[in-house]
Parts: sequence; structure tokens; C-alpha cells
Amino acid sequence: MSRRPARTRTASVLLLATLAALTGCSAGGGAPSDAPPAHIARATAPAPAASTARVKPLGRSLPVRVRVPSAGVDTGPVLDLGLNADGTVEVPPVADADRIGWYDKGVTPGETGPAVLIGHFDTVRGPAVLRNVSRVRTGDEITVTRADGTTAVFRVRELEQVGKHAFPTARVYGNTTRPELRLVTCGGDLTDGHRPDNIIVYADLVAARAA
Repeated sequence: MSRRPARTRTASVLLLATLAALTGCSAGGGAPSDAPPAHIARATAPAPAASTARVKPLGRSLPVRVRVPSAGVDTGPVLDLGLNADGTVEVPPVADADRIGWYDKGVTPGETGPAVLIGHFDTVRGPAVLRNVSRVRTGDEITVTRADGTTAVFRVRELEQVGKHAFPTARVYGNTTRPELRLVTCGGDLTDGHRPDNIIVYADLVAARAA
């Protein structure tokens, strides 16, 4: 029996353990005291219909623009986010708080697997790109324009708010059998200028539009 699958699983487990150390966004030095509330109601929609579950995965192409109409988001170019020296996930710099970043160690939006997007809710400079994430509902669309000119259309399936100490790393970064999207930001009431929770939006690919 080949040992390659076992090594692959081991590498995945180690990577997930690293990502668990810190994920999402920080307030970049403390959010202002007049920052908006950062709470969502947890919600889950039914599983995707068979017709959308069979949407053909796209090839690899970098994301260049993200639109979340229900949250008033239309932003680009998309930032590339990797890992910090300590192995934690990078977040957009405070100077780019109006932009969303893509975790570039994972798949691109539309490929099979979970593509992960990260943006600030607020920073020390004030409300940021995902300040209206609480307006997102299951069934809403998120669209990602890609460098090859195609647009990947995702439908929100689940909304979740969890403490950062209990971040569901495997659910967010773990392998999936179909193209999915994660949109991650901060949440919760300000505590010493920082937010203790992560808000996570889970979405499934439902269509792909050609250029």
C-alpha cells in the first residue's frame, strides 16, 4: 500500500494546526470606541440543490475583485495573503482596510476546495470593508472576478460567529469535494480595543460567468 496519502494527510493536519494559531483579522492596534457592533445571528441554509452541486469547478485563476452586494462590498484589487514568520495567517494591512485579501496557500475561488477571503471589520482608523457583514443572509450572492475574466458566483449557505480561541480551523481550511468560499472577519464586542470573535461566511459555487 502506498504511503503517499498518509503523508498528505499528515501535512494537512500540520498546516491546519498552524492556521489555528491565529486566523481572521485584528483591529490593527485597537478599534475606535465608536466602532459599530459586530454581531451576526447564526444561520444555515439547506444543502445546495443537485443542479448547483454539479457546477463544474473552474481552473486556477487569481481573484481580482470581490462583490458582496448585501454588505455593500465592491472592492479590488484583491490582496495576496500568505503566512507570517510565526506561521500564522496574514491579514490585510491597516492601510488597506478597504480591501479584501485571499489566502494564497489555498485554492483560488472557483476551484475545488475552500477558497478563503479575509477582511477587516474595523481598525483603529474606523469601520473597514466588512463593516456591514451583519447584513449578509443565507441565500445572498458573493461574486469573485478572476484574472482570466471569469466570474465565480457563490451563494451563502451558513453564517457563524465563534470565539477566536475556538476557531473551526478544519471547517474553514479543510478539504472539500466541491468549490466553496469562506469570508472571514472579526466580531464581538470591543475588549481593550480588540474583538474576541471571528465571523465566518460559508458559500458554495452556484455559477460561473464567462468574460
